[in-house]
Parts: sequence; C-alpha cells; structure tokens
Amino acid sequence: MDKKKLRSILAVGETVTVEFKQCSNGISPSTYESVCSFLNRYGGDIFLGVENNGTVSGIPANAASDIIKNFIKTIGNPEVILPTVYLAPEILKYEGKTIVHIHVPPSSEVHSYKKVVYDRADDADVKVTATGQIAALYIRKQNIFTEKKIYPYAKDKDLRFDLIPRIRQMAMNRYQDHPWKNLSDSELLQSAGLIGEDMETGKKGYNLAAIMLLGRDDVILSVNPVYRTDALLRKVNIDRYDDRLIVETNLIDSYGLLMQFAGKHLLDKFYLEGDARVSLRNIIAREMLVNTLIHREFTSSHYARFIIEKDRMFTENANRAVNNSVITPDNFEPNPKNPIIAAFFRNIGLADELGSGVRKLYRYVPQYSGKAPELIDGDIFRVIVPLDDKYSYEAEASKDFGLNFGINFGLNFGITVTQQKIIELMSSNPHINIQEIADKVGLTKRSVEYSIRTLKKAGIVKRAGARKKGSWIVSINKS
Repeated sequence: MDKKKLRSILAVGETVTVEFKQCSNGISPSTYESVCSFLNRYGGDIFLGVENNGTVSGIPANAASDIIKNFIKTIGNPEVILPTVYLAPEILKYEGKTIVHIHVPPSSEVHSYKKVVYDRADDADVKVTATGQIAALYIRKQNIFTEKKIYPYAKDKDLRFDLIPRIRQMAMNRYQDHPWKNLSDSELLQSAGLIGEDMETGKKGYNLAAIMLLGRDDVILSVNPVYRTDALLRKVNIDRYDDRLIVETNLIDSYGLLMQFAGKHLLDKFYLEGDARVSLRNIIAREMLVNTLIHREFTSSHYARFIIEKDRMFTENANRAVNNSVITPDNFEPNPKNPIIAAFFRNIGLADELGSGVRKLYRYVPQYSGKAPELIDGDIFRVIVPLDDKYSYEAEASKDFGLNFGINFGLNFGITVTQQKIIELMSSNPHINIQEIADKVGLTKRSVEYSIRTLKKAGIVKRAGARKKGSWIVSINKS
C-alpha cells in the first residue's frame, strides 16, 4: 500500500471496510471480531497502530514481527476463528511510525470468532444471533437465487391463469410479434422460466418466481407468510399515517395498486421533454416501485415499504447486497437479484434493461424536486427521493443564476444539483465540515463524501490544511 492511498484512508476514517486499532498493549480481541466481520461481509483493511480518529500513534518497531506471528497463529486456531483463514499482514512506515496493515478478503463461507458470528454494519462489528440474520448471511455467501426454489406440489389451480391473457397483451403492446403471442399458457410459463428443475434433488415444477408473479393470494402467503408491501402516506399524522395500503397479492397486480397509491398522493407536475409532456411522477414512481417489487430478497422477514412524507418519499426492501454503498450512475454495476422475475417484467413492458432505473432516477428526480435521489445498497435497499411541492423545474430553469451555482451552472459543468449545493456551502463557509454539509443538504455523510470525491477528481474543490482545521478551496475555470 502506497503512502498516498494510506493518507486518503486515514483522512476518511473508519468505514464498513476500514477499521483502526490502537494496539498499544498487543492485539485486542476486538481485532479478531473485525477480522470475522470483514470475512462475513465485503472484506476490508485493518490498521494496527492507528487511533479511532485516524491519528497514527504507531506500535513499537521491534514488536511488529512478533505481533504478526501471534496474529497468524491465532487466526489459524479453529477454537478462535472457524473456519480458519490465512492472512498476510504487512509492516508500513508512516511519518516515522510503524503500522501493521491487515487486508481481509471477503470469504465464501460464514465465519465465527469464539463461536460467535460477527457482521459489519457501517464502522462497527455486530454480533449476529438471530436465526434469520444468520440465514441471510448464508444466502449471501452461497450467491443463490431463491426465486428458483422448486415447489413440486404446486399445481395449476394454485396460479392465476386468468392473468395470462392480460400478460400476453402487455408483451404484444411492447413488441407486436412477441414470442408469447402464439404460445399456449403452459408454453408461455415454460418460456418465461417459471417451470424448472432442481438439478441437485431432481424436483420439478413451478418455482418461487411463478408463485410470486402469478400465485393466488392464499398460495403466496402460504409459501411466503412474511411477503408484504406496506404503502403509507405521512404528511399530517407523522406518528401514524394519513393513508395506508397493504399489498399482499401477486407482483403484477401489486405494481398496479402501488402506482395508484402514488398517483393519488403525489403531484403530477408539468414537464416538457422536447415538445411532448411527460409525467415525472409516473416515471419516478415506476422505477422506485418496480425496483422494490422485483429485486427484493423474498426469504427475508423484512416487509417492503413505500412511504410518502412531506419532504421525501422512499422505498425499502430486503436485499442480498454486493456492496454496502451509495449507488450512482458512475459506480453502478448491474447485479440482478431475481433475474427470472426481472426478465418477466421486461417482457411485459414494466421494466427496461438493468441499470436504466438508476439512470432515470438521477435524470428525472432533480427535474421533479430540485434535488438528487439517494440509492443505498445494503441488506436493506433504499431509494430516497426528495419532495418539494413548491419546486418547479420550468420556473427554476427560466431564472438567470449566472455564477451562483444554479441550474445553468450545473448544466455547463456537468455536476448535480446536490454537488452545486455542496460547492455553495463550501464557498460561503470554507471551514464547514462534512457532517454539517450532510445536515444542510439532507443526505447521509457517506453520500456527501462520495460527491466531494467526485468534485475533487473534477478539480472543482480541494482541501487545504490539516484534517480538522483545514479549509475548502473552490476553483471554477470556465475557459
């Protein structure tokens, strides 16, 4: 690891993949808890000889080799770490002080430290004791698609075959000569991948995807008793709700019901794209709701939710996360959670290719509310869309903001509305810290850090001075 990268890590501080340990009196048990949690999550880096705040205190140089030997011996002991692992720590020198760096890769197995399973949540190591949480770990490690689970005793009578004519017509509306046009009902289900075979057990029949897409309500709840999408309006009565819709039906009808709820409670603001009017409300609601319907982890007991509040709306659903991060069009990598269900939605015109939803949300949400959305990939996947009933893109776009970091500035320099606000805050107060910026723009600290890194790469902002007492320098070059 080079000094530049190390300096950057120390400046950012502890995260879901970075842990600092003082190590003044040898390796503490919490170090092995971090090893266990990193193995069980995304992997990460542990630095011995660094305070929690990122200050390098160092370890005695003559003790570093013995510390590494003891560490390797301990993680190879099955009574401590199970399954055992082999890691290769390295000794680093930073400003005359000695640090031990331990890189922990993600593991394909679930590990325990002294018979306790640990997982990583933000910058903390968390004990995992609930059966459902441990099961979720195994699901994530196995990289399986639970939608493929076969139910050999599910029969035709358990499915809503009355939906198939509508589904066939929806597919033909998208593509007149769609292959489903001339298929029989059973051939259509076979073509859509809703009938499968478990190659390990030999079981054949309808899979979970078929039941979630077309199952009768009682069959869905029998197979998946925790399946629900809870839609709430909280604008006046924020402690409870002003309106509520509990959706426990098949995914096709669920989409229609949830879109009706969104249409009932969200403004359909005027917006022209070229010469044609488009509904920003419908575009945004569609992407949010389709995502929470087709990309959820159906084995989780966490109810999916769609909540509309005064200043924001959001969806959240159980997820089999790959990276615990904020998703943007720049860093997004398509990772289908339920490829059979996703393909079905694409065939009937309710979804597009993977990744299009992220791009559409980042494109249209600022036009609808004047602020950027936030997409957070974790065990609970969240899409957060700011709301501002008074905001009008047409009115804002007609104003002359000049160099006041307004819409025209953003279009000229290719930066988002959120990044514009960050620039404005830094310009008015060069000593403002990241948490203060996050509070003012209404985003998480991690989201703001990502935006600042983007602005730094673009050469628009830079940091001068010490980590705590330094200042921001904004540099705009319009040539």
